[in-house]
Amino acid sequence: MHLKRWITAIVIIPFLILLISIGGSFLLAVVINAAVIIALLEYFRIGLNPPERETLSAQRILISSFQSLAFFTGSAVIWAAYFHSLKMVLCMISFNFIGCALVSFPKFKFDTSVLEIVFKQILGVIYIPFFLSFIVLIRTGNAGVSWIFFLLILVFIGDTGAYYTGTYLGRHKLCPAVSPNKTIEGSVGGLAASLVAGALFKYFFMPSLSWGLSLLFFFSIGIAGQVGDLFESELKRASHIKDSGTIFPGHGGILDRIDALLFAAPVAYFFKEYLLTG
Repeated sequence: MHLKRWITAIVIIPFLILLISIGGSFLLAVVINAAVIIALLEYFRIGLNPPERETLSAQRILISSFQSLAFFTGSAVIWAAYFHSLKMVLCMISFNFIGCALVSFPKFKFDTSVLEIVFKQILGVIYIPFFLSFIVLIRTGNAGVSWIFFLLILVFIGDTGAYYTGTYLGRHKLCPAVSPNKTIEGSVGGLAASLVAGALFKYFFMPSLSWGLSLLFFFSIGIAGQVGDLFESELKRASHIKDSGTIFPGHGGILDRIDALLFAAPVAYFFKEYLLTG
């Protein structure tokens, strides 16, 4: 498992570096749009199609309608963010809610559980495309390339630190009902790794940033990333699924790989826009 994780990382990291540094914001938006579609497919497999639940043909058609609406909305959200219009992003999410309500009306008379599908679809649109849109907003803003690298380093180094600290030093369970393998020692190790990586990046590449707010930024990203990791574990555990997919050997699916990033992205945008560079 460790070897697969490192081989996958070695393959992906150069691609990410090229994509972010010379690919431009348009290509990044295209890639994120593709990631949104795949992640939504994984999310719906977890949340709307549990393996133990047999669904009728009509139910599958209904679920497909909600999925199609989510794919359209997710893409619209990413491109609204590309044009740096957070207001349009919010409009797309609002229109998605209205669309879900319209799709649910004919079914509700015969099956009130359609509201569960509505709620899960709306959650999925907020959880994946809306949260990922903050990466596009960061990239299209001032010093976007540097801030994207800053965010990714904090999240991925923190995740790696938590994984290996927990593997070799973990003794006390962090949240066993949600993820029995995660430990308090791993969590602390992940936060420490984020702080060290963040301090080094700030020192060499963003020396003008305030140290006090920067340390708060590193800590907040570390916490948000771990919350995102646990939230996805919660989704999978509720549906008795180990991994969201198999696209990344040793890591699982797209959602498994970006779960921490999803929660960290809006936090990073908030610090960038309102605290660290305001």
